[in-house]
Amino acid sequence: MSRFEPKNCRNSLIPGAGLVSQAFSLGSALLGILVLVSGCAQKQTAGAQGPGAIPVKTVVIQPVEIFDSSEYLATLKSRHSTALNPQVEGQVTNIFVKSGDRVKAGTPLMQIDPLKQQATVSSQEATHAAQKANVQFAEQQFERARKLYEAGVISKMDFDQVQTTLDNSRQQLRSLESQVNEQTVELHYYRVVAPTDGIVGDIPVRVGDRVTVSTLLTTVDEPGSLELYLNVPVERSRELKMGQQVQLLDTDGKVVAESHVDFISPEVDNNTQSILAKATFRNSSNTLRTSQFARARVIWGVHQGPVVPVLAVSRINGQIFVFVVENSGGSLVAHQKLLRVGELIGNEYAVLDGLKTGDHVVVEGSQNLVDGTAVTEAASAPAAKPAT
Repeated sequence: MSRFEPKNCRNSLIPGAGLVSQAFSLGSALLGILVLVSGCAQKQTAGAQGPGAIPVKTVVIQPVEIFDSSEYLATLKSRHSTALNPQVEGQVTNIFVKSGDRVKAGTPLMQIDPLKQQATVSSQEATHAAQKANVQFAEQQFERARKLYEAGVISKMDFDQVQTTLDNSRQQLRSLESQVNEQTVELHYYRVVAPTDGIVGDIPVRVGDRVTVSTLLTTVDEPGSLELYLNVPVERSRELKMGQQVQLLDTDGKVVAESHVDFISPEVDNNTQSILAKATFRNSSNTLRTSQFARARVIWGVHQGPVVPVLAVSRINGQIFVFVVENSGGSLVAHQKLLRVGELIGNEYAVLDGLKTGDHVVVEGSQNLVDGTAVTEAASAPAAKPAT
């Protein structure tokens, strides 16, 4: 027997070796068929979606109510705020309240030194008393003269003279009475009292300060409605009407209160070339303050139109573009479109031209797109109604 035996002869000596070899060959063939089928399926899927299709998320453009409005800086003023100035001059000797106190009408607030005025009143009262005595003496003289005249002792001229003296004394007495009343009333002004119920504001004066009739002592603010003072440019004066809607906005642009125009000035301010309009706002929660600056929005009108989210907008050389997904030859492609937009309303732009109802606008994934790029579209959602 030869030393080197053929392999086939050696394998034939192992029981079942042929069956194992045949099974291995059959498994390899089946694996190859599966790989081929999978590759064909992948090619068919890629052919349906298009090579290199980019996934994007879109929003469907729907018509919504768009408010034609303008925002202005306005001032809130109280309809029940009183600025207190003294009606007399003098030195402040006492302050009975502090800022923030709630007071009733007639409550004493401050005292101005009344000593000089009290002396004046006392002097006037003494003069009045002396004149009253003169009148009593003149009346006695008149009674004597009347009896003498009736008896023929004195002439008519002498009697008339006595009567004239009595009349003059009485007139002087009435004049002095008026002066005493005037000085007494003025003495009351040296005590400053609250004109209405309300809250005491800032008190800029101190005890010992000398005040005049032009010195601001404090303010008394009665809680209640506030008036919004709004200066509208004269160019829009024709659109300004009584009852027009006015919205008060916070720092985030949210509406905190609504009212309507209840006053339009018939005159134009020469300095600002604007027209003063007013609207009354209730301040039940006391969140608004007198002399507060506020953002106000005037609603000129409402119309239906499309809006586009800010996230979908891109700016190129000062122009605004969006990508719109369209069906082209059975596949989806993104086309870049030029827009003309209006004011920013919340998180959307009002679209003036460039989009129509039903357009699918890309809101996510546009950074990877160029005009004509094949895309796959995620589930679309209608655009939200813009905040007013």
